[in-house]
Amino acid sequence: MDRQKQKHVRRSRRRTGIRKRVIGTPTRPRMSVYRSLNHIYVQVVDDLAGTTLAAASTRDKGLSADATGNVSAAQAVGEVIAERASAAGIKAVAFDRGGFRYHGRVKALGDAARKGGLEF
Repeated sequence: MDRQKQKHVRRSRRRTGIRKRVIGTPTRPRMSVYRSLNHIYVQVVDDLAGTTLAAASTRDKGLSADATGNVSAAQAVGEVIAERASAAGIKAVAFDRGGFRYHGRVKALGDAARKGGLEF
């Protein structure tokens, strides 16, 4: 198995393990993060109803970032998701890092969301 496929399989296993434990409810929805090479995406999801309550990414038009695949862009997305979640009446979320390590861009997004008022 080539290296990229191996990395994908390992991340999928980690993601499955996380999703077994982290469930989004109406009172505490799940904040799901996906990190690609060039962008970062985040959604606040109610798993019981199967709906997305708020979402933000570096691809949003309102987000002004020179580079989209770095820590500063992830911080900006974290601030935007905190703002949109509070507008939807959400104060607490369960953080789903999506199989990614909690450092770098994922950590920057989480810290900015906490700073913006989300609790997790």
